[in-house]
Amino acid sequence: MENNHQTIIVTGGAGYIGSHTIIELLNKTDYNIVSIDNFSNSTHKAYDRIRSITGKNFQTFDLDLCDTNQLFEALSSVKNIIGFIHFAAYKSVPESVDKPLVYYHNNLNSLNNLLKFATENNIKHFIFSSSCSVYGNADELPVTENTPLKKAESPYAHTKQIGEDIINYVVNANPDFNAVLLRYFNPVGAHMSGKIGEFPLNRPNNLVPIITQTAVGKNTLTVFGNDYDTRDGYCIRDYIHVCDIADAHVKALNYLINKKNKNKISLFNLGTGNGVTVREAIKSFEKVAGKKLNYTLGGRRPGDVVAIYADNTLAKKELNWQIEYSLDDMMLSAWHWQKNLDAEI
Repeated sequence: MENNHQTIIVTGGAGYIGSHTIIELLNKTDYNIVSIDNFSNSTHKAYDRIRSITGKNFQTFDLDLCDTNQLFEALSSVKNIIGFIHFAAYKSVPESVDKPLVYYHNNLNSLNNLLKFATENNIKHFIFSSSCSVYGNADELPVTENTPLKKAESPYAHTKQIGEDIINYVVNANPDFNAVLLRYFNPVGAHMSGKIGEFPLNRPNNLVPIITQTAVGKNTLTVFGNDYDTRDGYCIRDYIHVCDIADAHVKALNYLINKKNKNKISLFNLGTGNGVTVREAIKSFEKVAGKKLNYTLGGRRPGDVVAIYADNTLAKKELNWQIEYSLDDMMLSAWHWQKNLDAEI
């Protein structure tokens, strides 16, 4: 049963998906929430935005998860931790191709430190932020949780494959430890309040913030490749609203805590089940925003897969999870967020 003495640690809680998940946790549960972030690709303002939306407070630590001593000291001061939701990781595919060692160091050492603390302190529940990139260029679509993993197309994707393997071994070695691996497809959009959304500190690598920044004249959109073997030549992705992703984390956490899990380690795809081409995503934005986007075509980008979209049947069945937001909802919420962000400046 939930009570307000139980604590959930959210790593990367000032980041895009982490911040939206904290909002869901504060609004839908009675857990104490503690966020850890080092603001390598986020801002302290995210915490103010969360508090503004929820009217609730939560504890925060500003530290690097790779700093074992600092992490253990901070966590040792928190009472009654019952679970971790681990978002914190570097996530740019092209950057990982350029800086592979940075990605292996950050994404794997941070995970190892958290698992070490959890197992040494008998914390039984662990939610891992994985990615559809673990599938590589899959032979058949849509991908299910049983689809064989192909060679990773980038160091980022490889860190997620390795992370999943590490968690599997840790679960097998610790009888009371349970985990859920959530393979996201392409989270986009913003909270429907318009008060929080994706906020990359540097030039964004993800399509939707580039689209919205281009629409306000702060960026230029280059589409990488229009000669793929797809229905219109553009890459296919499974875009899913960030609030649907956040809701799945709350459901996954309660799935473990309420002992609904059939196995010690559970794996779920988080996608809408619909493959959308980059061109179709752009057209959706143009429709809801009433703006024509000027974009240029570039060559294929190293590390990109051709097409990927989910079979989400298992998550719907086991987690009682439903998709609430359409592609147009995703684009319109991102557009509202961009305009509100500009109004702040």
